[in-house]
Amino acid sequence: MLRGLCCGGVPVEFLTDEEAARYGRYSGPLSRPVLEKLFYLDDEDRRLIERRHRPHLMLGFAVQLVTVRYLGTFLNDPLNVPTEVIHYVAEQLGIEDPSCVKRYTERRPTRFEHQEEIRRAYGLRDFAAAEAELAAWIDARAWTTGDGPKAIFTDAVAWLRERGVVLRRGVLPVAGSPGAAAGRAAMGVGQGRGADRAEPARRPRPAAGLPGPAARYRLPRRRRTDHGRHRRERGP
Repeated sequence: MLRGLCCGGVPVEFLTDEEAARYGRYSGPLSRPVLEKLFYLDDEDRRLIERRHRPHLMLGFAVQLVTVRYLGTFLNDPLNVPTEVIHYVAEQLGIEDPSCVKRYTERRPTRFEHQEEIRRAYGLRDFAAAEAELAAWIDARAWTTGDGPKAIFTDAVAWLRERGVVLRRGVLPVAGSPGAAAGRAAMGVGQGRGADRAEPARRPRPAAGLPGPAARYRLPRRRRTDHGRHRRERGP
């Protein structure tokens, strides 16, 4: 049987409570080295951010940018981030009072307008645009490896992030049977197709191009060069 449950603190069958709670959100404080590596704003970022002229709008926009880069998704509350993230971003932008960011959510449409601008500027895609392609990938993955839903879910997240797809939030589907149907359910796609195909798969070599553990939960980011600039690097 296949079913989906909301993930906000609710345990699911193939993820631990901690894993479900950590999905698509910050899970704790971040060290200075992590901030410097993954939350750095390069010249391209700054040009986009500085199109805004008020400090709270600049800072809120920048926090949304580094959040989607780090987590692979936008947050329902864009300011629900560790304090050190806000302070580090404000430091880079020369904003002396990081608390001004509290004004960012005063006008509700602002956050969504900024999310759309970030999507366009960095070529990010909505989940719905990649859902059919993802369903086909999960089918192939399940039938060629025989992996369980947890492994498929983890690598499906990596597959999405490598293609600049913003992760779906709010629901973590639960799979109670092995095979392709469980694999599709692991990302909540195509649950109405082939639900009777729960036959265990054989285990040949994994298909070429499948992301391995080192590629999981990542979205392109920039890496520092010899001249202090950054090339694309990845999140956690």
